[in-house]
Amino acid sequence: MGQSAGSPLSMSSVSKDRVLPVGSKFAYGIGQFAEGLKNTAFAVFVLFYYNQVLGLPGTMAGAALFIALLFDAVTDPLAGSLSDNHRSRLGRRHPFMYASAVPLGLAFTGLFWPPEGLGEWELCAWLTAFATLTRAAMTLYHVPHLAMGAEMTENFSERTRIVAFRQFFGTAGSAAASLIGLGWFFADERGGRLAVENYGPYAVVLAVLMVVTVWYSAFGTRAEIPYLARPAVHDSRRNPIVRLVLDLREGLGNASFRWLFFGVLIVFVMAGVNSALDLYMYQYFWDFDGAEMLYLQMATVVGLMVGTFFTAALLRRTGKLFGVLIGTIVWASFQVIPVVSRLLEAFPANGTETLFVTLFGFKFVQGLVLQQAFIAFGSMMADVADEHDLATGIRQEGIFFGAIAFSSKATSGIGTLIGGVGLDLIGWPRGPEIQTSADVPAETIVNLGILYGPVVAAFAIISVWCYTHYRITPERHARILRELNARRRSAQDAEN
Repeated sequence: MGQSAGSPLSMSSVSKDRVLPVGSKFAYGIGQFAEGLKNTAFAVFVLFYYNQVLGLPGTMAGAALFIALLFDAVTDPLAGSLSDNHRSRLGRRHPFMYASAVPLGLAFTGLFWPPEGLGEWELCAWLTAFATLTRAAMTLYHVPHLAMGAEMTENFSERTRIVAFRQFFGTAGSAAASLIGLGWFFADERGGRLAVENYGPYAVVLAVLMVVTVWYSAFGTRAEIPYLARPAVHDSRRNPIVRLVLDLREGLGNASFRWLFFGVLIVFVMAGVNSALDLYMYQYFWDFDGAEMLYLQMATVVGLMVGTFFTAALLRRTGKLFGVLIGTIVWASFQVIPVVSRLLEAFPANGTETLFVTLFGFKFVQGLVLQQAFIAFGSMMADVADEHDLATGIRQEGIFFGAIAFSSKATSGIGTLIGGVGLDLIGWPRGPEIQTSADVPAETIVNLGILYGPVVAAFAIISVWCYTHYRITPERHARILRELNARRRSAQDAEN
């Protein structure tokens, strides 16, 4: 039976098999709203803004975001290691969450508000600097936030519910970024996606929302601090860089983690290419107007949000691995089918209501099933932390979720780099005067579709292969917890 959240557990307590108060799950979940805002703005608008609106070559824009991602390769696991080993009266996660909010808002605003008159290299440097600062500030918050979700409980099913809260609000953040952007600032009647003056105010609104939700999440989960683990004394005294290297070596030694990490890294890179090219596809391949673009963006978001409500019950019957596999396969299939069907002239024609309705249905189902993968994956990573604890005696949620945070940022790092290079390779024309498909050679539009659909989605096969090597079943996890609790009882008896 799970232990209810009545009085705080002491750090020497044997079991943390507990059900959290709804208020704690709500506050924790809403913390993902900021990540949803940032991710959608990065994935959908940054490349289009710098390439199509400001005229920066796609390769340069993609390279700038990739350079920022290289910094994440260090800062994400470093933030995880630091928060794993931090000691304060607020615990090891919350100080980082509080400290990150204002720098995040300022850096994100700067990203979408470069000075006028910059040359290509100066603009590229600005994008590199503020993309790096935005990512670093988000890392300072997001990695400890993810790690905290894994350590608040060890209950197998409750972890899935906690991740469902997180995914719901992350999806809500994505919806808000799309609605505020395509529904207001970038609406056709205000100049659309090609009006440079719309991007700065858009960033300010999102920045304010990020700061407010980050602080709310930190404050609203303060009651969970007594339930969170504390670092071992010898870990907290290590040099941070030495500790990071040792923590990474120990974390990558876990086979379950390695297979999950490389599988999801490939998925996020694929998603990044597609997200970076979404506006190009909507505007030039499918010939949609601004309102239709918004509805299609929301179709996926609504599917994701609806998917959160039945994921926990589904995964209890099918298992977490099934959720990851089916989500990945359906996402890739539904990415390919519309594009290939159009290229084979077997899809509704542009400008017809049938086209819009059909794509809306595809996007909705895609989001609905993809959410199963997101939630299952987050819950599986928490189980990996238990397996690692049993094998090494160390709780390293920060390292594991730092690596996963890095892989998710590959969406707008590696993915955008590939998308930007791809645009240059197919000779995509730049500038705000490129308004419709009539302004682009027909062969170039065909090549855009091939890049967006079949080429990218084919890599899902590698992801699925990686996931099939995951071996933590509900029965194995139950055995892990029994052994962990027996070890804790022995340690507690020794202290007494």
